[in-house]
Amino acid sequence: MSWSRRDFLKRTCCTAAAGLAAASFSRFGLMNALAQSAQDYKALVCVFMFGGNDANNLIVPLGSADYASYQQQRAVLALPQAGLLPVTPTSLGTPFGFHPRLTDIQGLFNGGHAALLANVGTLVRPITRAQFQNGQAQVPRNLFSHEDQQDQMQTAAVIGGSQTGWAGRTADKMQAIYGGSFPVAISLAGTSIFCEGITTSPIQASGDPSQLLKGGTDGDLRRSAFQNLLTFDTGLSLIQSASSITTSALRNSQILADALAQAPALQAAFPRNNGLASQLQQVAKIIAVRNALGVQRQIFFVSIGGFDTHSTQLPQQDSLFTALGPAMGAFYQATAELGVASQVTTFTLSDFSRTFQPDSNSGTDHAWGSHHLILGGAVKGGDFYGTFPTLVPGGPDDAGDEGRWIPTTSLDQYGATLASWFGVQAADLPSIFPNLANFSNPTLGFFS
Repeated sequence: MSWSRRDFLKRTCCTAAAGLAAASFSRFGLMNALAQSAQDYKALVCVFMFGGNDANNLIVPLGSADYASYQQQRAVLALPQAGLLPVTPTSLGTPFGFHPRLTDIQGLFNGGHAALLANVGTLVRPITRAQFQNGQAQVPRNLFSHEDQQDQMQTAAVIGGSQTGWAGRTADKMQAIYGGSFPVAISLAGTSIFCEGITTSPIQASGDPSQLLKGGTDGDLRRSAFQNLLTFDTGLSLIQSASSITTSALRNSQILADALAQAPALQAAFPRNNGLASQLQQVAKIIAVRNALGVQRQIFFVSIGGFDTHSTQLPQQDSLFTALGPAMGAFYQATAELGVASQVTTFTLSDFSRTFQPDSNSGTDHAWGSHHLILGGAVKGGDFYGTFPTLVPGGPDDAGDEGRWIPTTSLDQYGATLASWFGVQAADLPSIFPNLANFSNPTLGFFS
């Protein structure tokens, strides 16, 4: 097995902090003495649904004929019409319904603070059903594979592999423009390629990144001893590089801990016993101390798993959405409390969607195009963007005959729209999203 330099450094740092928050931190030093102005502050928050969320039950058509067709095709997976939460996208004028557990999302959508991007996925270029079935167009490698599609959704490298994520490459651009020494990108969901950049490295932690090597009565002693070990000169460049990165990890952890210690408590009520809510609450706390950290741009990565629903999907997704909706709703309320609702955009990603037709175990198989949520005060909410697929197995949008929707909007367009709002110049977008030039509309219109 061969290791890349990034893999080696990542494993070295994680080993050094075994049993604690796994982290690889910025190569930059201490934060600037003077905090930057918050006038131009913006943050992107990615909520990744690992396993492949069945977006066909995230949002359901409510028109009489459309729902009847949905109910017939989905069979045991059809949600009762009476329980769906009604919304009417302004550009379509036809009714749809969110999953019954997404009351917070429905409220934000109807209030103009949330939108839905329909049928988005990994694409090399636009492709039709005929081209796919005849093998006439290039498609993402290992389509329908969890590992590959998770990687591609985070890197935007759908043909060959990548050592960096599209958020990390976006962070590279922002670090250069806005300066500052505290990392732009932070993962609260452990190591993630999504946040890895070319010239910058993220904070990546499982849990609270301000608590690295803390806890217990001997926490300060252990931290001091570990820092002393990192100063030893081994004569090996890779080990020295790993030590330098881990030293930055400890330094940035302390900077963050000091800033958070001075922050007032948030009043927004985050759900308890909810892992995603805990991650988003930590994100909100870090946003609250943005001035003390001297940052004007931040990217966060959080996640929720369990969406690989090959059997008994209805109760599983019900439980997952019970966690997802209130967590995202509470986070939006926290951004409003902090006065940054229009400066923070939260969006979802997932491996892929799932087949429209159920399998023999009351579950679904891996599919392709999916629907995603976008929340924030800058979002032109209350509407759908992209093109909603024709929900007919074997129809014009199906890659086969089970309801694997061929994406009509690419991940590159989705990400480029978010990056543009974030401040990336149009000329820099192709270096972040390698297939963007293959699409006539490089960015979408879901921001004010």
